Amino acid sequence: MKKGMNFSVVVIGLLVVAIVAMSIGFASFAQNLNITGNTTVQSTSWNVQFKTDSYSETVGSVTVDTGDRVINATSMTYNVTLSKPGDFYEFTIDVENTGTFDAQLEGITMSSLTAEQQKYLVYKVTYKGTEYTTTTSSLAIGLLSGNTETVKVRVEYIQPDNPDDLPDSQQVITLNAALDYVQKPA
Repeated sequence: MKKGMNFSVVVIGLLVVAIVAMSIGFASFAQNLNITGNTTVQSTSWNVQFKTDSYSETVGSVTVDTGDRVINATSMTYNVTLSKPGDFYEFTIDVENTGTFDAQLEGITMSSLTAEQQKYLVYKVTYKGTEYTTTTSSLAIGLLSGNTETVKVRVEYIQPDNPDDLPDSQQVITLNAALDYVQKPA
């Protein structure tokens, strides 16, 4: 039994020596490659807004008192009275992209006029030369970072074909238009 144990000790010892020799041999053929770098990430911003000092009424348009017009970076409200057919209120205002991302006009959401109102009132928004009179959600018009685009809004009291279609009492109509901007896809 002593002879079997000596043989086992010798075999185990040889295996340990072989493993240590293989480890040293493997280590001498191993090499680490390191990659080191610095990355700086700049701050970014999303900022599509009205350029408040760009508001301008069209010549011939009814005018709006300063107190009846409020403009800030993301909204504009106005109160106007159109007294007779032919009267209109029209203005332009610039939209600017001061952010670091390119933007895209995805759609224009507009108030709908009733069939009766359409007989004596026209409401339209013009963007990049195209007039819109209803909600449009399939646009893809870019506004690059640092660029500006002009928006024109017009509401006009028109003479209907049938004079009976004119309103017989004062009408207060709330009109809305929302320019729906998103980040331009890469």
